[in-house]
Amino acid sequence: MNTIQLECFVTAAEHLSFSKASQVLKITQPAVSHQIQSLEEELDVKLFDRTGRNVSLTPEGFLFLADARLILKTALSARERLGRPEHLLPLELGCHDYTELKLFPPVLRKLAGEFPQLRPSIRVNPFPSLLQLVENNQVHAALGIRGEQKKSPLSFKELCQAPVVCICSPEHPLAACQSLSRRQLTGSFVACSPRQIPDFLFTIQSRILSNLPSEHRYLAENIESTLALVRAQMGYTLYLDIIPAREPGLCYIPVTGFPKISFGIYYQKNHDHPVLKRFLALMSEYMKDSAPA
Repeated sequence: MNTIQLECFVTAAEHLSFSKASQVLKITQPAVSHQIQSLEEELDVKLFDRTGRNVSLTPEGFLFLADARLILKTALSARERLGRPEHLLPLELGCHDYTELKLFPPVLRKLAGEFPQLRPSIRVNPFPSLLQLVENNQVHAALGIRGEQKKSPLSFKELCQAPVVCICSPEHPLAACQSLSRRQLTGSFVACSPRQIPDFLFTIQSRILSNLPSEHRYLAENIESTLALVRAQMGYTLYLDIIPAREPGLCYIPVTGFPKISFGIYYQKNHDHPVLKRFLALMSEYMKDSAPA
């Protein structure tokens, strides 16, 4: 197994096209096919299903994709360290969606000022497996809610107590309210796929959906598309209110009757990463500064 094989596989998997992979890598399409075929022979698995011009990943190919990316990244990081006199500081971070992703840039900007050799990388993974990556030392720290992974061996640093809020467009009838009770939640509801949200939010939205006729129900694949439908005035949704991660132009209205949820960062206990401790402190400072007075 070599990096050329892996680059061909990853590029073809990302574009689901051998011809596109050849254009990106600037090699011929037969060369791409040969590298992938030799990789399949070495692994003794079929990585792609090929039907005419259509290409799709097999289940084995889908499983191998994350490993291939990690191997390539490790090789690139090693090559970069060996090729430079200074000692680089990789920092692998994780989050569940692009709303959480908003929390990193201000902190990383300040952290990079203190550590010029910092080389951060961020992985967006909506599934519980994100915390498994932290346990396996593939990610140094990941955002999440307390209790997201039961009996976790990881440490958890709370960043805020996030309330459940109603999110709607400024034109929605609920937008005029300063706060809402459960009984006041009326109108069409935009639900996020249960695979993309915490269990307690899925339970809440299931109760709401069960009392609505089908014409007032909307289902989105992830929180980003959920908020897009809310912005389009399809209805309202319920989500955690993490203030620095709010979407501009939408209304966030507190809903009484729901407990606040502990939101923070998971990381390895007794981790000796030279930057991680400072990163955790800066994240905590940033969240406190962003809290309402």
